Amino acid sequence: MKKIIGEFKEFIMRGNVLDLAVGVIIGGAFKTIVDSLTNDIISPILGLFGGLDFSSMVLSIGGVNLKYGSFITAIINFLIMAVVIFIFVKIVNSVISFGKKKPADEPVTTKVCPYCCTEIDINATKCPHCTSELIEIEPETLESGEPDVI
Repeated sequence: MKKIIGEFKEFIMRGNVLDLAVGVIIGGAFKTIVDSLTNDIISPILGLFGGLDFSSMVLSIGGVNLKYGSFITAIINFLIMAVVIFIFVKIVNSVISFGKKKPADEPVTTKVCPYCCTEIDINATKCPHCTSELIEIEPETLESGEPDVI
């Protein structure tokens, strides 16, 4: 029994589990904010233009009430939350990459042998793998999409 408790303790103390727990708690708090935004601001504004309130939409079948207006509100909540999270992740990624330098384009140092399709040095005139002679093509031929060696 002590072994199982020790393994469980080790599992709970892993960084990923703690990060996940914090994410779930923050996500729950964020959900209440988005729910309030949808129910208290967006739905009434849509009601002004459309003349209807989603939360009051109910379909009665027999003795059962289907609250499809609440479902529409939940879909709006989801879409708003997805857009806000997308924007938040984009902002965080741009802040993280702000100080990083983009790698400069490195000069081309290799080419592909048209005979054996192996990568060789850009200055080679003979392929070291298949021993084929490599003849350079004129620059105007390169623009047509042809390979740069024959």
